[in-house]
Amino acid sequence: MKNYSSLFLVSLLSGATTLGAYKLVFEDHNTASALAVAGPEARAVSYNGAAPESVDFTTAADKAVHTVVHVKNTIYRQAPISMMDYFFGYRGNGQQQAQVGTGSGVIITADGYIVTNNHVIQDANELEVTLNNNKTYKAKLVGTDSKMDIALLKVDTDEKLPYAVFGNSDDLKVGEWVLAVGNPYNLTSTVTAGIVSAKARNLSKDGIQSFIQTDAAVNPGNSGGALVNTRGELIGINTMISSTTGSYVGYSFAVPSNITRKIVEDLMEYGNVQRGMLGIQGGELNSNVAKEVGVADTQGFYVNSVVDKSGADRAGIRKGDIVKKIDDKPISNFADLNGAIVTKRPNDVVQVTVNRAGKLITLPVKLTKNEINSFKYEGLELEDLSANEKKSLKINYGVRIKEITSEEFMPYYDYMKDGIILSINNTKATDINTVTEILSRKAQGQRMQVEMLTKDRQVMRFIL
Repeated sequence: MKNYSSLFLVSLLSGATTLGAYKLVFEDHNTASALAVAGPEARAVSYNGAAPESVDFTTAADKAVHTVVHVKNTIYRQAPISMMDYFFGYRGNGQQQAQVGTGSGVIITADGYIVTNNHVIQDANELEVTLNNNKTYKAKLVGTDSKMDIALLKVDTDEKLPYAVFGNSDDLKVGEWVLAVGNPYNLTSTVTAGIVSAKARNLSKDGIQSFIQTDAAVNPGNSGGALVNTRGELIGINTMISSTTGSYVGYSFAVPSNITRKIVEDLMEYGNVQRGMLGIQGGELNSNVAKEVGVADTQGFYVNSVVDKSGADRAGIRKGDIVKKIDDKPISNFADLNGAIVTKRPNDVVQVTVNRAGKLITLPVKLTKNEINSFKYEGLELEDLSANEKKSLKINYGVRIKEITSEEFMPYYDYMKDGIILSINNTKATDINTVTEILSRKAQGQRMQVEMLTKDRQVMRFIL
């Protein structure tokens, strides 16, 4: 697979952050606090290869522009007051400077829930959204999934807002017409058209993402906006472009609506993202890999090993099996596999069809919990806090010290065990993802100051 990472305008981060929890009842009809989903009859439309001039985009565009908002992200930072501060570091007596970023978002419920990209709202001190009718609201962050670059916002309003209806992104076909709606370069309510160029694009090193690729023009400011089909249904959240210039050159990518909807439901109902794990390790097949492992098949996911006590292990999947289908989704490569699993939760059962020595076998696999939000570093095992834990502690960030194995910290074991790291070098420890990023930049020999909340609610500082 080609490596597109050097071309990305937007760098996506891994991990999952939850800064709140809102529990809703999800229904398929249009009520406040329910995600509206298009019925199967809406997906029966076919254009039979119609030329662009014979496809009417006006109805879809009119539906979409009223559901897309302008998102303003304001970050306040302390400004150094002298050149000495630049050379020797900030001393804490500078003036605050406001840094403003903008992007797009999509209203998904009548009572003001809005989905956008994580990178649009990251590190925000204030969030503000402006509707298509020029009304402006303060927004609060409900939660984020930085691994899939999705964030959920909420505005408080007494009026019912126009909102997008979720379409089924699995039904998209390559070559189908789509519209991208957003606010590029602060040009509000901009609509561009293109086709679906590819599905299940995997653009991340960890392989969890599965994007829709289109050639609809997307530029800075479009991030978080809507990708809709010709019926005006939301089938993706525009997330990034591939470019050497920073502007659109023909490739843009969106998080599929089915993945977005699952993330939003998780954030609302559980307070964090629930990821199911199949429990297999291996790689996608091609001619060279097939020859190396001694199989004739050149499409599918080759199982090189099975995680002990995982759902795949209990279901009887073996080394050498080739995954060909999950439920009704054909699996040709790694991205297909990820796309099929990322919409599932722990304890969901999926039907996995494998090619075993030339014979197709279907096995029911109960997914296990993907322990993705833990991290080990120099004798400290860290994990994310749940939404309930944050609420009880009256904080909206922090990571727990789950275990200590470092001899250096053993004298302080009773103080540090189950303590909550609040910041590292004055940067908030928002979640495992943030901590991982901070520590990955730590130079050899560099010491970092850690602020921690102990079990008895005392603030303690130590050097890492």
